[in-house]
Amino acid sequence: MEEKPRVLVSKCIEFAACRYNGQRITSHEVKALAPFVEFIPVCPEVAVGLGVPRDAVRLIDAEGKIRLIQSESGTDHTEAMEAFTASFLKELQSVDGCILKGRSPTCGIGSVKVYPSAGKVRQLYSKGTGLFGQAVLDTFPEIPVEDEGRLNNLRLREHFFTALFTLHRFNRLPVKMGALVDFHSNNKYLFMSYSQRLLKESGRITANHDSLEAAEVFSRYRRVLSEMFQSLPGIQNNVNVLQHLLGYVTKEITREERSYFLETLDQYRSLRLPLSAVTSLLRSWVIRFDTGYLARQTYFQPFPKELQRIFDSSTGRV
Repeated sequence: MEEKPRVLVSKCIEFAACRYNGQRITSHEVKALAPFVEFIPVCPEVAVGLGVPRDAVRLIDAEGKIRLIQSESGTDHTEAMEAFTASFLKELQSVDGCILKGRSPTCGIGSVKVYPSAGKVRQLYSKGTGLFGQAVLDTFPEIPVEDEGRLNNLRLREHFFTALFTLHRFNRLPVKMGALVDFHSNNKYLFMSYSQRLLKESGRITANHDSLEAAEVFSRYRRVLSEMFQSLPGIQNNVNVLQHLLGYVTKEITREERSYFLETLDQYRSLRLPLSAVTSLLRSWVIRFDTGYLARQTYFQPFPKELQRIFDSSTGRV
């Protein structure tokens, strides 16, 4: 049986009613991912002994040191949370991606309210990252990490899924140059949509003109791959890729078909259609004309097709 990606997830998202108010968070994306990944649920607050329900905790900026304080009682849980987090992540060993509860003082990523004091305050001091969430980022800097709310944004969601499954495929490759050459070839246009510069750099690494050991080549390739997925693919990058791919079939299709494709591409460029509307059209020609090289390109299906949906909340940083 093929090994699935391992995804760390906040337990309150679909797995248990363990939020401070005793609720469980519903997430379409977590439910949809369930057949394709191995989830590792965790609730750091329950793990350090806080009950359900419980008084809310908050992040406090105490002279430059971020502390985790229970508002009503003033109890400081910083050391307990840091000890649990260090132990948990050390035992975790490996993970391919992470979905955390947004705005949580323990799990939130970049959107957590940081207060100047534990008492009632009217004005926020700043925004930051929860103690557990920051430790995840520090321990696993190369994996995709998102909060469940941002996954409602179409581009953010597709980027997360693409990074998760692509990195998983790479990490499961046998450390042999032939396997890397095939991987790079099959991902060429996907990587082009992210960065022409990093595509070229990863290509040079794969060529291995210095005759390095395979393990060193893989290590260098992994660093470039991680950098590639730090940013979303640009709209114009995808347009360039699709125009390039059209060249493979342009002699086979009719003038009317080509015109319709370019019209559809323009609608994507103008954000009136999702990327999948254009890639599906092009992929139908790849199948029709038996274009073997393009049929192997992960650009057309970088993650399981069951995860493809066009819902977009239009929220989140893109």
